[in-house]
Amino acid sequence: MNRIRTALVGSYAQPDWLIDREGLANRLPARVPKGDLWRVAPEHLDEAKNDAVLSVLADQEDAGLDIVTDGEVRRESYSEPFANALRGVAGDRVASVVGRAGKPNDVPIVTGPLSRRTPIHVDDVRFLRAHTKRTVKVTIPGPFTLAQLAVTEHHATKAELARDLADCVREEVRDLFAAGADIVQLDEPYLQARLDDAREYGVEVVNRALADAPGTTAVHVCFGYAAFLSGKEGGGYGCLPLLGELSTDQISIEAAQPRLDLGPALAHLEGKTVLVGVIDLGEEEPETPELVAERIRRALEHLDPERLIAAPDCGMKYLPRESARAKLRALVAGAALVSEEIA
Repeated sequence: MNRIRTALVGSYAQPDWLIDREGLANRLPARVPKGDLWRVAPEHLDEAKNDAVLSVLADQEDAGLDIVTDGEVRRESYSEPFANALRGVAGDRVASVVGRAGKPNDVPIVTGPLSRRTPIHVDDVRFLRAHTKRTVKVTIPGPFTLAQLAVTEHHATKAELARDLADCVREEVRDLFAAGADIVQLDEPYLQARLDDAREYGVEVVNRALADAPGTTAVHVCFGYAAFLSGKEGGGYGCLPLLGELSTDQISIEAAQPRLDLGPALAHLEGKTVLVGVIDLGEEEPETPELVAERIRRALEHLDPERLIAAPDCGMKYLPRESARAKLRALVAGAALVSEEIA
């Protein structure tokens, strides 16, 4: 029987009791540790994060998702823990760069050769693996995006910085699989935002990070969080031809909000499983299952069912929790409608 699988892309709405969501809504994703949005005292924060993971896991399992994550609820942003945990990163200084939303953002400063002090997200995977029997995915930032969101005083070029980061990411990928991850995903939104650099060395460094990965890998590429970028046009997805060159099993793309023309887009991804965004995160109102099913059917005009995973466009971090829950239920119900049709 053919069945359309469903998954989160990465992040999910953090509980209100864990983080100041009103403050979060007015802030770009943190690239360096801030700590001021957590509602729980530092001495209780680890326990609270564990409880938050169980809470968001329950939302995913109750909705019926096939592939689950920890919702990145332990993180201030998708990239912050990894970017700042490496040896060679200054812990006492930050720099400022203009991000893809056109606003300044504090970023780490690299002062020397980069290496991991210790595995960064392994304990997160072990905790999630211990509490679910479903397929587990863990997400980490990719080396190209990490390089775009940092300033280096050690490397001569961004490309050299990205290669150094790729070696750190590759070590982490291997450890995450050893810890029980079924899928490891690299988040690489800046492949879309910095297209010239992506063409020059983006594919090279992502493939370097994925080299000899001992399990299923994915790469997520998007325009950015809908909370900060509302005007998304499918024609701006100029990096799509590059994605077919990535040595990954799965590619995750936005399609719902930018109304992406899937025919030309998916033509570049032959042979890969594609997480197709069928949930628009620019609207809090949940889709109907029928609308989700319609979007999935459009994707099936170009993809065999076994190569399609239905997903939100991007991370759900900035949505109200109830909206996120309702959108997950619509995602699974829409996929079920189509699965019945193609059975």
